[in-house]
Amino acid sequence: MKIDERIQNHARVLSHYSCAAGSKEIITIDGSPEAEPLIVACHEELLRAGAYPAVRMTPESCLENLFADGKPHHFDTVSKLDRATARQVDGLIRIMASTNTRSLSGADPKLQARLSRATRGLRQQLLKKKWVLTLHPTKAYAQDADMSLSAFTDFVYAAVHADQDDPVRAWRDQMKRQANLIRTIKGADQIRIVGPDTELTLSVKDRTFINSCGKHNMPCGEIFTGPVENSAEGYIRYDYPVVHAGREIDGIRLVFRKGKVVEASAEKNEAFLLQMLDMDPGARRLGELGIGTHYGIQQFIKNILFDEKIGGSIHLALGQSYAETGGRNRSALHWDMIKDLRNGGSIYVDGKLLQKDGRFVRGFKS
Repeated sequence: MKIDERIQNHARVLSHYSCAAGSKEIITIDGSPEAEPLIVACHEELLRAGAYPAVRMTPESCLENLFADGKPHHFDTVSKLDRATARQVDGLIRIMASTNTRSLSGADPKLQARLSRATRGLRQQLLKKKWVLTLHPTKAYAQDADMSLSAFTDFVYAAVHADQDDPVRAWRDQMKRQANLIRTIKGADQIRIVGPDTELTLSVKDRTFINSCGKHNMPCGEIFTGPVENSAEGYIRYDYPVVHAGREIDGIRLVFRKGKVVEASAEKNEAFLLQMLDMDPGARRLGELGIGTHYGIQQFIKNILFDEKIGGSIHLALGQSYAETGGRNRSALHWDMIKDLRNGGSIYVDGKLLQKDGRFVRGFKS
């Protein structure tokens, strides 16, 4: 299949499946100039749906300028235009297309935390709309993944099923498989996660597992919920580095007592990790437990949009819960960290084995 056909397939999924754009709805398309091929394709598909597409193409360097030259009000308040846009739009498609994934590594983390706190309400308002986040291949992402641009492009389009004749059907099939998994664990109380340097238990009693199948993340492939806020007990060592606010943090190990991180360390950028944990009271508690189910994604590429979906992995996010799960934790932070269970890891639900070495023993056909 030609690459332009895959871009158009990607746009069809985003516009007609993920956002399900309707006639006269206002759908914004946000991205940098590097994402122009996908932006144009989405614009075309939204017009076909009868929507009003609103393109907002912002150079990546504008965010660098903000942290270099911004005034206090830029980090502590939200502009009238941003507030008005959040009220008026019916949906948004956000396309990541970075040319330098470490461009914010020199930004002041205190300013980053202030900006996150200031925009928290805006983000919550937009989360109530139709929205989807995706990625357009660039050399920077390919370098992070240790791939050529051509190989990385193939990887991305396979992950979003844009290389298939009917990608929407593929995502609907994924939805059905995940629905079966959720039925298997419905009504569960205790989740136990075991693996190398990991022994962690938490409660999901009376919480809802969400079937995440491409409506908000593309690619997707996970089920997730909000753990009971004071329930996490034990310790976990994350296998992969995470990139947050332009910094790479590696070798993260956390210890939980009564739901709170009481010990935290990292082999790389530990000081930044600790600063983020001290952002607000909710930053040291779990806001999400996610179980990856996309077995077409098996390679770690240093991009959370893909990595947290790896079939055979779990991710635990510190900070803000998703309200639809029943989670109550509140924070300006939402930071996903990934544990690979494919080599010696297990998940137990109320004492019964659900997954061993990354493969489900019940509830999901991988």
